[in-house]
Amino acid sequence: MTTTTSLRHDSGSHARSDATPLVRVVDNDVLVRESLELLIRSAGWRAETFGCAMEFLALPQTPGPACLVLDVSLPDINGLDLQQRLVAQGNNVPIVMVSGSVDVPTTVRAMKAGAFDFVTKPVDGESLLASVAHAIERSRAALQKEAKIRVLQEHHASLTRREREVMERVVVGRLNKQVAFELDISEGRVKVHRRRVMRKMHAPSLPALVNMAARLGIAT
Repeated sequence: MTTTTSLRHDSGSHARSDATPLVRVVDNDVLVRESLELLIRSAGWRAETFGCAMEFLALPQTPGPACLVLDVSLPDINGLDLQQRLVAQGNNVPIVMVSGSVDVPTTVRAMKAGAFDFVTKPVDGESLLASVAHAIERSRAALQKEAKIRVLQEHHASLTRREREVMERVVVGRLNKQVAFELDISEGRVKVHRRRVMRKMHAPSLPALVNMAARLGIAT
């Protein structure tokens, strides 16, 4: 596998700061790769470049905000097929697709598959940086959302079976006496479990708990 200097230079960059956005470029034209590398670094982002899809797939993905600048025409797996493979793997990194020509069917296919943007060569540096910046913000927002969901999942996992049963009924509007009847326990026990649920879930109010349940996929 061959890569440009940027890949070797950044091999341990994620250890410095995962908060520094990483832009990966997959393009079989070495001059384009070098040009985009300089452009990306000038914006203060990290850069990794690859000459083909297999080189990109061979390197493990690293955590943190990221964007993929992907050429449609690659020597092994074309950009559209690589995009589909990433989607199938659950890799939701925003993709800025690049093509040497304006091909409407290709553009439509890429955008339907979730591409963040589609630009044509020769690439306008300012426009590309703007697209990458927006893609990185989307990536950062997605990571923050995932982190919040993980915290909610951890809080929910700390609940006992009975507390989960109470929570599932409370968030759909059951009254304490209804919950008590359904679970065959006293209303006083329902109130105790409810308080514990609110505390363990770090929910300041019932509407907040309902919102948490919705984000966790619990029926509301």
